Amino acid sequence: MKILRDHAILGAVAVFLIAFPFLIALLDGQSIGAMLAGQSGNSKFYQGLLIEIFILAIFAISYDLLFGITGLLSFGHAMFFSVGAYTAGIALKSLKLPLPETLVLVVFAGVAQALLFSIVLPRVKGITFALVTLGFASVFHIVIMSHELNDWAGGDVGLQNIPKPALLDPANQRLTFYFVALALMLLVYLFYRRFVDSPTGRVCSAIRENEHRAQMLGFNTFYFKLAALIVSGITAALGGALHALYQPIVSPTSASLGYTVNALLIILIGGVGTLSGALVGAAAFRLLQFYLDKLFGESSSFILGVVYVALVLFLPYGIIGTWRAKKLEWRAAWQARWRAWSAARPRGK
Repeated sequence: MKILRDHAILGAVAVFLIAFPFLIALLDGQSIGAMLAGQSGNSKFYQGLLIEIFILAIFAISYDLLFGITGLLSFGHAMFFSVGAYTAGIALKSLKLPLPETLVLVVFAGVAQALLFSIVLPRVKGITFALVTLGFASVFHIVIMSHELNDWAGGDVGLQNIPKPALLDPANQRLTFYFVALALMLLVYLFYRRFVDSPTGRVCSAIRENEHRAQMLGFNTFYFKLAALIVSGITAALGGALHALYQPIVSPTSASLGYTVNALLIILIGGVGTLSGALVGAAAFRLLQFYLDKLFGESSSFILGVVYVALVLFLPYGIIGTWRAKKLEWRAAWQARWRAWSAARPRGK
């Protein structure tokens, strides 16, 4: 029943997101034909905003598998995202590869990074692993901005003028891009849900709780952590490729520590280890950024920090995590209030 309920909620959200561009167009007084033709309007603008949320959600859910499910704290996870973005951009711009071959190259890049990170898995744990992964990402950040790679990666300016496939051009085919990004996000979530509920995923959860006990039960934890790294790396790299296709520029800041912190903030807002919290957290994170910037301008960073502190104080397990932890208590409280109100209500004649 729980699985059916979760899929029912996901289905309702998917239906709403599919209908959302059409609803916005109708409310804005724009014809459906004009919206389908890609004409400017609120519908096209909000499609772009939601595409950014979908990309952030894909990146965040990959980090949630690594940190929230498996317990691997990485400060270099942005490297997976950035390598995917640069690989896609260089393949499309410099190598002139078609999109299918580019995506295959991105997948291999994600696997290669996971294997690189796995070199230190048997040797370091906890905060040491986090610092080593930060070192890997810092080296990549420096290399990608080097003068020697300027013709390929654009140096500190970033990779610009990436050719977009005709069917996924965000300027002219934004609605198509919107549906592709939505479908990819939903497929990633469903795959991750299946992975976490599988025997491999359960061992990953056991590693997070007590790796030594998992080893005592006979599991070689290295291979399970490697599996989580590979799945997470491929997902983050695909999110980076989607970012390269949507944004006009791939900036080297996408490989910085700040980008990893964004993923950490998203899953803290949504709920660490919940998977669905990454989707909710990405929406909350990006919408807060957008509306606070719009309302308060330069002061928005301070207000955003205050909001984050308030969320940690009042929702210590994140939005989804707190709901799961407190829903029975809240339901019992509301039922008690309803019974008290029903008992105190005057009876009709």
